[in-house]
Amino acid sequence: MKKLFVVFGLAAISAFAAEWSGTIMDEKCSANAKMRDNAACAERCIKGGSPAVLVDNDGKVYKISNQDKVKAHAGHKVTLTGTVDGDTITVEDVKM
Repeated sequence: MKKLFVVFGLAAISAFAAEWSGTIMDEKCSANAKMRDNAACAERCIKGGSPAVLVDNDGKVYKISNQDKVKAHAGHKVTLTGTVDGDTITVEDVKM
């Protein structure tokens, strides 16, 4: 029974909103550190169908589950508010 409470407690904690700061990039170019500040490339690639990701200030790459919230911010430095599951953020709000 105690294990059940621990599992539910951890699930509840992970459901709280958090913030991440970084740059919205396309998935392909996010793997290349030299391309991470290339806003024109990010915009072009995301419009071309490459998924948008967040590259945080430490270089960690997060997938984004709801792409429509971030597409307009391609190449921009943003702060995302939302929830995370593994390495995927569900975005609730985007601030530039």
